[in-house]
Amino acid sequence: MPLIKLLKTSTFRLAVIYLALFAASAITLLAYVYWNTAGFLARQTDEAVEAEIAGLAEQYRQGGLPLLVHTVIQRSRDPGQSLYLVLDPAGRVLAGTLDGRPQVEPGPDGWFDFNYNRKTLDGTEVKAARARAFYLQEGFYLLVGRDVQERREIENLITNSLIWAIGMTIALGLVGGLFMSRNMLARVDDINRSSRDIMEGDLSQRLPIAGTGDELDQLGLNLNAMLDQIEALMTGMRQVTDNVAHDLRSPLNRLRNRLEVTLMQEASPEDYKQALEKTIAEADSLLGTFNALLMIARAEAGSLRDSMTWVDLSVSLHDAAELYEPVAEEKDLAIRIDVPGDMKIWGNRELLSQAVANLLDNAIKHGLPQEAGDDRVITVSAGADLARPGRGIVLSVADHGPGIPAAERQHVLERFVRLEASRNTPGSGLGLSLVAAVARLHGGSIELDDNRPGLRVTLHLPVSGR
Repeated sequence: MPLIKLLKTSTFRLAVIYLALFAASAITLLAYVYWNTAGFLARQTDEAVEAEIAGLAEQYRQGGLPLLVHTVIQRSRDPGQSLYLVLDPAGRVLAGTLDGRPQVEPGPDGWFDFNYNRKTLDGTEVKAARARAFYLQEGFYLLVGRDVQERREIENLITNSLIWAIGMTIALGLVGGLFMSRNMLARVDDINRSSRDIMEGDLSQRLPIAGTGDELDQLGLNLNAMLDQIEALMTGMRQVTDNVAHDLRSPLNRLRNRLEVTLMQEASPEDYKQALEKTIAEADSLLGTFNALLMIARAEAGSLRDSMTWVDLSVSLHDAAELYEPVAEEKDLAIRIDVPGDMKIWGNRELLSQAVANLLDNAIKHGLPQEAGDDRVITVSAGADLARPGRGIVLSVADHGPGIPAAERQHVLERFVRLEASRNTPGSGLGLSLVAAVARLHGGSIELDDNRPGLRVTLHLPVSGR
């Protein structure tokens, strides 16, 4: 994988930004630690020197210069880190641990830093020191200081550690950024390859899922779900096109042949009237099919959500039952309503009424009992969804006809699907497709179950989809 490609990724840029913020934070923290540590050691050194000066000043007040020199000689025998020097007005050393006066001028406060030679078992070493100097009466010179070589080494160690820590932070950050960018870029490349295959027409391709559950996995799952829906819609569109061409060709041929036969032979006005009436009936059937297809398409597209309002479902169910009751009586069937009053849901009144009408129409057409003693009642019921108390409604239409085999129940929800037993009955095979589309538009679902005997169609609808 080219390095330049890794450097251009947003992951690497984001890693660099986080690295810069982390490095700035680390530098600030270490600088604060260094400043506090160095300041503490410097204050400790100055306080130790001030304590030495206070003690020698007390000796000078009590015994004058002789006692001061004697005290310095005593302390110089085991000085530790302390430094002393007493000079006469001529610059000769009277007492102390130094060989001579440092060639450094003190500051206004008398403090100064200098280097000195310190004797060791292996020879002489150059050490760093900090001291304060005074001029006594008659020109005598007093220096009190302390070896700060160890303090300087500690400060240098902290400084070097700070530099190494910053360097390693930057190096590890860059390596980590490159590693993350490489992994991220590899996954993005996989997504891009799959996307190109999909754009070239292979709708069966799906985006790879790493199984880590991260953002890219969530994005891949959502896009795969979208691709599943697109593939299903494309497949459904092809099926609709094929079904329209197949199912509408026959009625169009019948319509044309009827008109052609009528025109080919001598016919009376009554014959022409009958031919035109049959043609109008055939055209009405075709228009009904196209209207059903249009309504399904509008429901699946969700374009009718803006026209939703509060609908009293109990009123719609009673109106539909009243409309189809004469048709049911012609087939010696009865419609029983078991619906509580004032059952409102948020939905499209026209589509909900059409869905109920389709269910009743199907039950009347295909719900004739097969046995003489079977119940000849079509039951329409509705009530609260126990699985979602206060938030859902269950609506069902049940008959006692032959029903639908379990293996075919999902299949009959597709467009233009008609079972062999219903081939001789009027219809286009779009009734249940429209009901399923209406249920999905309202955020609900449809179930087909065995009514023992017969078919029970159940709609689960939310009270409000907002």
